[in-house]
Amino acid sequence: MRKNVLGLCASLLALTVLPACADQAPKAVPAAVVDEAHAAGSETAVLAGGCFWGMQGVFEHVKGVKQVLSGYSGGDKATAQYETVSGGGTGHAESVQITFDPSQVTYGQILRVYFSVAHDPTELNRQGPDEGTNYRSNIFFTSPEQQKIAQAYIAQLAKAHVYSDPIVTRVDRFSAFYPAEAYHQDYLIHNPDSGYIQINDLPKIANLKRIYPELYRDKPVMVAAK
Repeated sequence: MRKNVLGLCASLLALTVLPACADQAPKAVPAAVVDEAHAAGSETAVLAGGCFWGMQGVFEHVKGVKQVLSGYSGGDKATAQYETVSGGGTGHAESVQITFDPSQVTYGQILRVYFSVAHDPTELNRQGPDEGTNYRSNIFFTSPEQQKIAQAYIAQLAKAHVYSDPIVTRVDRFSAFYPAEAYHQDYLIHNPDSGYIQINDLPKIANLKRIYPELYRDKPVMVAAK
């Protein structure tokens, strides 16, 4: 389903949309056993898990996050435009670049939110009503430590049988992140009355607050604060 035809499918979404986790109601998942130490500084995580509107909206409410950008990863710069990426043949995934303070929130905690309330890691090349490889579940690690944490966490969740279906999340080396067009940034914040946002994304933020109150902050960090 193409999201750029705003409002056209709002009436259909109510009938076709899936919950954030297709096999169960969103719930807490175990904390990552393998994680980084809480240390001062700044770190970047690049994650893909369906529409970047909702992913950005969720992580903008996580304590310790400094900025979240919507964009594209996994493909070339020449094809990193929304209309082209939406065709599904560029190799990109709609992604978010999360800049965070690891002294306040660790990479493992970022992944805990990612694997529970931000998206369903058991859906292959889709999320809810959005289909295609550009909506895949994908972690782009920016360091060997991130790779180790991500792979260990997937193995941990799989061993614990947290989900009834296999985790299909890819773990790939980060190569580049291309910010999306300006109108995509903070889209959820600017369009809270959108049918797509209300059905697919606002419940994710509510689940973040309900399941991980210690990680939730009420005021989101925006790309361009007013």
